[in-house]
Amino acid sequence: MTHIVLGYDGSDFSMQALDWALDEAELRKLPLLVAHAWQWPYGEADEEAKSHLRKAAEHVMWHGADCARQSSAGVRVETDLYEGPAAGRLVELSHGAALIVVGSRGLSALPRAVVGSVAGYVAAHAACPVIVVRGAGPLPATAKPGPVVVPEREPEAPVLRFAFQEAAMRRLALAAHADLTAWAAGHPGVRIQPIAGHPAAGLMVVGRESAARGGAAGQLLQHAPCPVAVVGTVS
Repeated sequence: MTHIVLGYDGSDFSMQALDWALDEAELRKLPLLVAHAWQWPYGEADEEAKSHLRKAAEHVMWHGADCARQSSAGVRVETDLYEGPAAGRLVELSHGAALIVVGSRGLSALPRAVVGSVAGYVAAHAACPVIVVRGAGPLPATAKPGPVVVPEREPEAPVLRFAFQEAAMRRLALAAHADLTAWAAGHPGVRIQPIAGHPAAGLMVVGRESAARGGAAGQLLQHAPCPVAVVGTVS
C-alpha cells in the first residue's frame, strides 16, 4: 500500500518533520509509516545488553507514533522498527512509498551527493520524492505561508509535477524562473508568480540530479530556510 514514510529519531528536527509528514498524509489521504532505526555501536555484545538499546528504540518509535495519532485522528499510523543503518532502511522503504519526510539541521552534504547525514543520503538515493524539513519554528503551519518555489531555470517534468501537486494541495502560489504557461493550463487552481529576488518560500522543489551537480539549485539548497523537496528525474 502506498504511504508516507517519516524518518523519526525523537529530535526536535524529526518532530518538525512529523508535523509536515502528517500534513502530507492528510492531504493525500494516505497512511503514515513512522520509521525508526537503531544499531549497537560498541562492537560485539550479548543479546541481553542489546535488548536494552532495542527497548529504548521502541520507546522512541512509539513516542513518535503516539504523537502522530494524537495530532490527527484521520490518519492511520503504522510503525517500522529496524536494526541497522537508518539511511539504508529509509531508502529501502522508499520503494513502496509515495514520499519520504525527514528532518535535518542542514543540507550541506546534499549538493555533493555524498554519504553524509541521513537526510542527505536518503535525498540522494530514494526511489521516491524526499522532503527534508528544515528551518526554525513550527512547521509547516504559518500565518502566511510562502509559495512553492522551483529555483531551477530548466526544471525537469517530474520536478514541476511535484511542485504543482504540492501547491494545489496546500493552496499556495507557485514561483519559478521557468515559463509555466503550459503547465498552468492543466492546474487552473494554482496561481503562478515570478521569482522576484528571493521570495520567502514555504517549500522549495529541486531535481535530484541538479542538486547533485552542485549548480545554482544546489547552492540554494545549502542555505534554504524552509523545507526542501528533492525529486528524482532519471529512472
